Amino acid sequence: MNRTPDLTTAAWRKSSHSDGGASNCLEVADNQPDIVPVRDSKQPDGPILVFGASPWASFLTYVTRSL
Repeated sequence: MNRTPDLTTAAWRKSSHSDGGASNCLEVADNQPDIVPVRDSKQPDGPILVFGASPWASFLTYVTRSL
């Protein structure tokens, strides 16, 4: 059964590659056990995508190898 995670205590951070301006940027909450919530920094009250920790780690590995 899927349930909506409680993200009221989420500590959101932007990518270290963010320029701090109005550029497109994602925010990630690292302090959630077993999940990685991701949102658009320009719409903090908008939709949130939630990934499992393992698939997120695989994604990051793929992206960093592709750079």
